[in-house]
Amino acid sequence: MKQRQLGQNGPMVGAIGLGCMSIAGFYGECDVKTANDTLAKAHEIGMTHLDTAKIYSEGISENIIGEFLKDNPDKKFTIATKGGINTNPRGFDNSKEYLTECLDGSLKRLGIDYVDLYYIHRRDQRIPIEDVMETLVGFIEQGKIGSIGLSEISPATLERASAIHPVAAVQNEYSLWTRQPELGLIKACKRLGTTFVPFSPVGRGILTDHAASFDVSAYDYNRFMNTNPRFMEPNFSANQKKIDRFRAYAADKNVSTAGLAIAWTLAMDEGAIPIPGTRTVDHLLECAQGADITLSKDELAEIEEILPVGFAHGSRYSDEQKIGPEDYC
Repeated sequence: MKQRQLGQNGPMVGAIGLGCMSIAGFYGECDVKTANDTLAKAHEIGMTHLDTAKIYSEGISENIIGEFLKDNPDKKFTIATKGGINTNPRGFDNSKEYLTECLDGSLKRLGIDYVDLYYIHRRDQRIPIEDVMETLVGFIEQGKIGSIGLSEISPATLERASAIHPVAAVQNEYSLWTRQPELGLIKACKRLGTTFVPFSPVGRGILTDHAASFDVSAYDYNRFMNTNPRFMEPNFSANQKKIDRFRAYAADKNVSTAGLAIAWTLAMDEGAIPIPGTRTVDHLLECAQGADITLSKDELAEIEEILPVGFAHGSRYSDEQKIGPEDYC
């Protein structure tokens, strides 16, 4: 797989990384063998960047990765994890004490004493970002992390944070139906030497070969999707109808819909490292196709005609779900 650099002075990794929320069961049951098979295949094909978090099923994702690394010492990954969210009750805490607790717990579950990239999962607005950065710089000095990341932030926050210390990566949602980062964030990342890491590049499963369906066994997934405006009727059917044209376009080119959607994210920012999430080898391989698809200007224009900016029916989050990500336009 082609490689891209994670952070201005960071390691080279596969142009597509692997988001590891799915292997913790968020989108449906995933047994350990299936998760391990997916991790092994990711390494085999060059998807060498893993992205996880403390809150992914309360550490299950990190535990699975940690056990896999212990059992497969020859398979090396560049690992990112995230902290700063409380789940019971849900809230955000970027204090030095809580972030230290989060990081130490993540390192223990991963079975390592150092993580390549550590993100603030959501910004705690009670604490100046400058103070948060000082905490993260302390983690670097202690040898616990290699670089700093921020998630779901505004360009202004990135500028303030970068004045304290370089930010290696910013992770925000970005796909054909979620394009807010084009309104300043991608440009800010380029200007400040920060790698843009799009999550949900296949729109939480809707930009795939088959119409998204609900797995009734996945409580977290249903709890999220059943209240998400884009997956509620009449928006859901309207979105499926539009995306059917994109599926047909991908089929005409003999590529997977997910691969084409990811190829689009790669084309929109030559430094971006999208991190699609999956729990199966088959879907992993569909996503990985994106690294081998080079889109021409004409093809990008055709995709824009099929799914123009702003095409999605419904907001990307409900009022409850949108608490945390920063608005900037």
